[in-house]
Amino acid sequence: MPHGARGVRCSVMSTAASALKTAIFTLFVPAIVAVGIPQTWIREAGVVVAPGIASRILGTALVTLGAIGYFWCATLFVKAQGTPAPAFPTQKTVVGGLYHINRNPMYTSVLAVVFGQAVLYRYRTLAIYGAWLVLGFHLFIILYEEPALHARFDGEYEEFCRRVPRWIPRLRS
Repeated sequence: MPHGARGVRCSVMSTAASALKTAIFTLFVPAIVAVGIPQTWIREAGVVVAPGIASRILGTALVTLGAIGYFWCATLFVKAQGTPAPAFPTQKTVVGGLYHINRNPMYTSVLAVVFGQAVLYRYRTLAIYGAWLVLGFHLFIILYEEPALHARFDGEYEEFCRRVPRWIPRLRS
């Protein structure tokens, strides 16, 4: 088999493996954090969708935008032949898509889903849970993720950090 053909097949297999690992990670981490835990609490508490149209619209918009954002970013990781899971990282930095406006769009997407449900159901417990997630995500990012990315990608990641804010989206060039 010619070398080029082998390289293409390996690349496709790597992409397929990345997609599978990303799907598994998504089911066991973000899906549980953003949907499994909140929906369990909502069912156990007997909470129903808030009666106000504003709560329904805002909550649904946050959940929808959060889900779209997460899956968009997950696709970028697969294309980079890696996963968002620290155990299976990409070989290059992921800086496209939502990463142009925020260094952590997967985290903010998960938070949008959680806070969207808090608004949709007007359930204060979920808002408190979301606040704890913000703290936990922030600590994980500054204590583990950013140092690991600095070590792994050195100057390239430093330049990315200089250009793109950690949390608050940059909406202009």
